[in-house]
Amino acid sequence: MNIMLFHSTYGLRPAVREAADRLRAAGHEVWTPDLFEGRTFDTVEEGMEFKESLGKEEVLKRAVLAAAPYSDRGLVYAGFSLGASIAQTLALGDDKARGLLLLHGTSDIAPTAQVDELPVQLHVAEPDPFETDDWLTAWYLQMGRAGADVEVYRYAGAGHLYTDPGLPDYDAEAAEATWRVALGFLDGVQSG
Repeated sequence: MNIMLFHSTYGLRPAVREAADRLRAAGHEVWTPDLFEGRTFDTVEEGMEFKESLGKEEVLKRAVLAAAPYSDRGLVYAGFSLGASIAQTLALGDDKARGLLLLHGTSDIAPTAQVDELPVQLHVAEPDPFETDDWLTAWYLQMGRAGADVEVYRYAGAGHLYTDPGLPDYDAEAAEATWRVALGFLDGVQSG
């Protein structure tokens, strides 16, 4: 499977590269574009400030340009938090997308978004300050209306970015469970 994996607002941290290596070890081809041109941040606030200075459109443009050379192969779009929202936007706009793997984040859905049973898997903390229950319920219903085949996994007590061992949010048990389920999802997309 060809996977385009987008980093969070912290930038292209070691955890993103480690995740890509884990996916490669499972037989996938993975790209990890650096949308922040080498900048990484120690706090969400610093990362958000940098993202805002670039502008949402510029960040999205960088993501589109990174994915474009590979989209004909049929990508699974994936990402962490901010990267998940970017992955979702690209997957819903790419009729060749094979799947969408969201870790710690979602995004608004255009009312005109339409996909043909796109496999989607979301992994998110419970509760999550950035992904509230009401938001996730509405998101799930909208994704269903858009034609996506959605699975949601919640991890009670985990922090927002619980798969990153370098952050205070890290939860080893939730992270391992996430990767186990996500790798199964990717195997299913590949054989489907």
